[in-house]
Amino acid sequence: MKKFLGILFLGLLFNLYIPVQALASPKDYLKGKFYSSIKDYFLVATEKMLDPRFKNAVIIMLHNDEKGAWGLAINKPLGSIPLGSLIYQLEETTIKKEIYNVKIPIFWGGPVSENKILTLHSKEYKNETTKIYKNISISSDYKILFDIAHKKGPKKSLVILGISSWGDGQLEGEMEREGWALSEINEDLIFEIDNTKKWLNAINNSFIRL
Repeated sequence: MKKFLGILFLGLLFNLYIPVQALASPKDYLKGKFYSSIKDYFLVATEKMLDPRFKNAVIIMLHNDEKGAWGLAINKPLGSIPLGSLIYQLEETTIKKEIYNVKIPIFWGGPVSENKILTLHSKEYKNETTKIYKNISISSDYKILFDIAHKKGPKKSLVILGISSWGDGQLEGEMEREGWALSEINEDLIFEIDNTKKWLNAINNSFIRL
């Protein structure tokens, strides 16, 4: 009888032990769940977003892997800045007088590398720095700014200062806390819809809420 009870006890311990070993660590779980799904989507702040900088933010996600993620907010306008002043603040360069005062609408892209200029734009425009993400192009040099000022640039564009970036597992943790949802990238939402309506449009069309 004692031998039977001992075997039964060991069996119970074995059954309790298996699930613990079978469960992946939270970090690995989050990696498998999100890393393949965030890139090339809008990241949309939910009502549970705690960081006031990202309240009602809509971010186009351009990169996501096991080392981290980054993207650009598209609905945080900063106002219009003279082209000459914008470039002067960021890099010494020769500015042509005739376009010095041309004002270009600028957007806040995120709290990281806030001196970095990136331009989201329609696909018909291309230069040496242009990269294509789904149906959206992005250029990272100043030539596109001069082309926009000369009205030779892309038909649609958003000039953005700064990026939004996260380290390994950071964004996944924020999603686990329900601070973000995902939505399909929509070119009209980036370039056509009024900035005050972008978040509502994106959150109403979000398809992942944790």
